[in-house]
Amino acid sequence: MNIDKKTKILLAITLLVGLLLGALLFGGSSEEKDENKTDASSKAETWTCSMHPQIRQPEPGDCPICGMDLIPLEAGDEDIDPDAISMSESAMIIAGISTYKVGNTDGVKEISLNGKVEVNERTVYSQSSHIPGRIEKIQVSFVGEYVKKGQVVAYVYSPELASTQQELIEAYTVKDIQPELFESVKMKLKNWKVSDATINSIISSGKTQDRFPVYADVSGYIIKKNVELGDYLQKGQTLYDVADLSNVWVLFEIYESDMSWVKKGDKINYTVASFPGETFSGTIAFIDPFINPLTRIAKARVEVANSGLKFKPEMFATGTLKTKVVGNKATLSVPKSAVMWTGKRSIVYVKNETEKGITFKLREVTLGPLLGNDYIIEEGLKVGEEIVANGTFNVDAAAQLAGKPSMMNIEGGKVNTGHNHGDSPMPMNGDKKVVLKEDKTAISAEAKKSLQPLYKDYFEFKDALTKDDFNSAKKALLAFEKSFNKINMSVFKGESHKVWMNYQTELKKQTLHATHIKNIKELRMTFEPISNVMIAMTKAFNPLTESAYVQFCPMANSDKGANWLSKENKVVNPYFGASMIKCGEVKETIK
Repeated sequence: MNIDKKTKILLAITLLVGLLLGALLFGGSSEEKDENKTDASSKAETWTCSMHPQIRQPEPGDCPICGMDLIPLEAGDEDIDPDAISMSESAMIIAGISTYKVGNTDGVKEISLNGKVEVNERTVYSQSSHIPGRIEKIQVSFVGEYVKKGQVVAYVYSPELASTQQELIEAYTVKDIQPELFESVKMKLKNWKVSDATINSIISSGKTQDRFPVYADVSGYIIKKNVELGDYLQKGQTLYDVADLSNVWVLFEIYESDMSWVKKGDKINYTVASFPGETFSGTIAFIDPFINPLTRIAKARVEVANSGLKFKPEMFATGTLKTKVVGNKATLSVPKSAVMWTGKRSIVYVKNETEKGITFKLREVTLGPLLGNDYIIEEGLKVGEEIVANGTFNVDAAAQLAGKPSMMNIEGGKVNTGHNHGDSPMPMNGDKKVVLKEDKTAISAEAKKSLQPLYKDYFEFKDALTKDDFNSAKKALLAFEKSFNKINMSVFKGESHKVWMNYQTELKKQTLHATHIKNIKELRMTFEPISNVMIAMTKAFNPLTESAYVQFCPMANSDKGANWLSKENKVVNPYFGASMIKCGEVKETIK
């Protein structure tokens, strides 16, 4: 087959183009893959914990503090602000962290007040008897009865009044000779509220009356009855107390901490339990000048017109008062949950989000007054900055562990969570499980004495769990944590020093997050490893002056069984409380 010159040239060009296209499409692919592979492996050379970013390990595994799976540390993570704590979005979700963007507030404080309807003290009147004597008949029979002005409320027999009537009759016969005597006797009767008509009736008839009526001086409702039929009265003695309920008071309680916010003339919107769905308003007319020394409250008075007697004394009321912070400048506020404070220092954690991830950094702020659930910020923040609103304690705990500035350590630096023997620190939370030594180890009397508060708090912790008392149990656990932190390591000498350091390491690990425990189930999970340490320490050091009992529940710890230490031989189960209070047995007695 003959191929002409033109065809040969065309074939050569086609081959050359094919080679070039092949080089472009497939050339260098193995190098790129190797490079990508190298980059991927380099990114995963360091592994950390999303909850505890201070953890750095060269290979994957579990976090030695919380047990979570380690995640690869991305390139650039180590270049963040040295004073900031980094945290992934997943860690924020697990830790319950939410943020809040700082903005201006209207500076209005809302105060909730409790109160009740009371009788208007200005309308209270004490009805008294102007006639001394014995009550022969009483017209007022019960509290709450309405009395009208001028109504006869009682009839009184009075020996003094009888003799004075006789004097009146005799004085009348000589009034032309001794007019002063006659006027004197008449005035005496008038002082006893005897009317002119009654006096004229006595004179005209020439006969004395045995009983005299007592008339109501004012109209109103009886609020207190002081006498009964047959009682003897002194002149001016009170028969009953009466009040006009057409105007009443609503008295609201003001706590001492809110006194500076409440002023005369402030408007209160309130509701009354007896009238659901209705809202009333009134103005503060008076504030007590004194605070009750027992309740530490003062009362603010709102006067209410009570047509139709709608409001009845002793009805409960709930009011809301709004008052504005003094000052004209813009006011910043943040949620109360965002602020942590110790002594005079108040701090928040400010969020910073970059390409390298999310970080939080501590910042001191100056607080103003508390407005409901928000604090006024006088200094330290700007509009638009984002801060931690919930989960602040979790962020602070991570900062403490990482040696970053935190609430308790504003300068930063690694937290002393272990004990250093030269260049070899004792195992801490990041190490493998420590084997607790139970062999008898001699300690001094001083060392035994230093352990007593620890045992006291442990047994209180145990007893509170048996009663399902979360608050007392958590309080005892926090006290337990403080007790072992106060123990002076120098009282343990020789071999006992190393043994104690193992116990201390384990106890610190188990109480590291004690502050954040939110339910009794978590407390019981913490109680199990703490009990193991206390049992081992009791066997090794024998610090107690009386026998202790190692007790065991086979159903605790997800049916794996769990021990605890007790001062009593009787089993009272702390892992289940009232639901299975007697579950368990005494496994060992430590004498």
